Parts: sequence; C-alpha cells; structure tokens
Amino acid sequence: MMSAFLIAAALQSASISAEEAAPLATVQAMLDALGNRDKEAMAATLLPTATATHVADGKVRQFPMTDFLATIKPSPQKFEEPIYDPLVRVDGDLAFVWAAYDFRIDGKIHHCGTDLIDLVRVEGQWKIASIAWNQRSDCPAR
Repeated sequence: MMSAFLIAAALQSASISAEEAAPLATVQAMLDALGNRDKEAMAATLLPTATATHVADGKVRQFPMTDFLATIKPSPQKFEEPIYDPLVRVDGDLAFVWAAYDFRIDGKIHHCGTDLIDLVRVEGQWKIASIAWNQRSDCPAR
C-alpha cells in the first residue's frame, strides 16, 4: 500500500515519531481517497463539520468539506497529491500536519503549495477538522 510505504519512509527518516505517524496516516488516507476519487473513504477521514480554506491568486475561499466532497466525480484522469517533508505536531488529542505538496494530473504537476491540516482524536481515531492549502504554479522540481 502506498500510504504505508510513505509512513514507513517518514519514520525511517527519524523526522516522524511513532506518535506523529498516526495523524499523518489519516492525512495520507485522505490524499489517497482524493486520488482514487473515493468520496466515502475521504469522508471517513473527516469530522462531519470539517472545513476547508483555499488560498490562490490573492483570494481566500472557505467552505465546508461536504461541499468539496460533492465535487468529486469519476474521471479517466489520474490525480495524485504527494506531500513532502511533513512537519507533524501532537499534543494529546490535537495534531497538525504541515507539508509541501504537488498536485499532479496524469503524472504532470498541475500546481503545488503547502497543506495545513488540523486533526483531533475522536474515540481513538484521528479525524481531520480542517484543511487549508495555498496553490501556485511556480513549482520546484522534486
């Protein structure tokens, strides 16, 4: 599984502790679901009231993640959103993940930026409370 591989690689790099791996795994599960256009799997990673903030071209849009889920439709295009060098912090039942990302369509970078994801632990499971990301086209080679 791709997400297990990415989590294992992060753990081996010694930058991610075992405690930090759990919320990171939830983020990766959400990104995998987005790539697979699997609304149900994506929704399973979110609090029902999760929100999103998108920043691009000097404009800020905020909306419920349920609105975002409604836009996910089947397509022949392949979506991927790899993240790089995640910074993860955990304090009890609260965590965040900050990571650079590339958004790829059919293997080509469409845009990039930074993801900021807030999580809470509910009944032993990490759930995404909010997602914020910026978007630009001047993407570095990775």
